[in-house]
Amino acid sequence: MAIVLLLGGARSGKSAMAMRLASDSGAPVTFIATAQPGDEEMAARIERHRDDRPPSWKTLEAPVDLLSAVRASDADNFIVLDCLTLWVSNLLGDGSSPDQIEAAACEVIAALQDRSGVVVTNEVGLGIVPANDLARSFRDVLGTVNSLFADAADRSVLMVAGRALDLSSTKSVLGP
Repeated sequence: MAIVLLLGGARSGKSAMAMRLASDSGAPVTFIATAQPGDEEMAARIERHRDDRPPSWKTLEAPVDLLSAVRASDADNFIVLDCLTLWVSNLLGDGSSPDQIEAAACEVIAALQDRSGVVVTNEVGLGIVPANDLARSFRDVLGTVNSLFADAADRSVLMVAGRALDLSSTKSVLGP
């Protein structure tokens, strides 16, 4: 698949880079959003993100059913999937098991075959070990989902302080 995986911490420039890649693609864009407005601050954040997108872009809200959103997007559209982090959190909050989430991620990856786009996610494994079971499960499941997408993506890029570090070259060091 012609997909770029953008990983990074909060406010690292992931979404801005995703928007730039989409704009530079020259293709029509479908933006698949996974955020849910659980409180006023999150609602305002979502609204700012919506305002930043060009009006010509199609937006699909998919906090849980990411597979249907990918399938519903036009085949010639550049997809921006923002983001896996919230998707995994939403699924865990709805009671999905880690195995169910990993299986769903594999289905989404399969649906992205022969598509072009960018997938945004957070890297949450660089901090302290979370103090409770749910937080540790979230960190572990997201790490697995990120690895699945990185293995399938054409490129993986780590965003740090607005700077992009291409991680794709590590595949050649470790083998095919």
